[in-house]
Amino acid sequence: MENLILETQNLCKEFGSQKAVDNISLQIKRNSIYGLLGPNGAGKSTILKMLVGLLHPTSGSILFDNGQWKRSSLSQIGALIEAPALYGNLTARENLLVHTKLLGIPDTRIDEVLQIVDLKDTGKKRASQFSLGMKQRLGIAIALLNNPKLLILDEPTNGLDPFGIQELRELISSFPSKGITVVLSSHILTEVAQVVDEIGIISKGKLLYQGVPNSQENLEQFFTDVILKGGCV
Repeated sequence: MENLILETQNLCKEFGSQKAVDNISLQIKRNSIYGLLGPNGAGKSTILKMLVGLLHPTSGSILFDNGQWKRSSLSQIGALIEAPALYGNLTARENLLVHTKLLGIPDTRIDEVLQIVDLKDTGKKRASQFSLGMKQRLGIAIALLNNPKLLILDEPTNGLDPFGIQELRELISSFPSKGITVVLSSHILTEVAQVVDEIGIISKGKLLYQGVPNSQENLEQFFTDVILKGGCV
């Protein structure tokens, strides 16, 4: 049996008469990077929000680390969904200190995560003065505070310039070697192709493809073919 850290079984989410997520069964291997891909409105963010308890599934189940997902699982899951919630008048260190107090985590962890995301030398600079890339990295630092086994990132490169995207790509690529599995949702397929081990392609709430992308094949073209052909490629 494969060593999976996360699995969804026939996961569904309905909003009234609309089925946003339709029998999704994901299999995500431990210490890997999994790319969750799909057009706008495909259901990606809805899935990620269910994985972190922001939404409740209508039906189906989520398995995490060899057991049924439960609220206590969140102590081993970090997430950056949408824009990071930062205190603009506080420094990076002060932002992290707030979260260590809320989570009951020793503040010795602050220097460790600042080192990981390369924000240790920001000094007294306030978060409101950070570039977008620095804000994203601080958001990831907050998600790393609890030393998670699973890190969920929803469109982390949105709005970043090419340099910021490259920095974030290198950071994300380093996580599996630290024992952190990453689920990454992104529209920038050229970037995804450089970091992921496996992908899942979703359209209109359905999982059309799951597997290892062909390194010799253009991911954008493959993605387009899967969407247009409804999963038959």
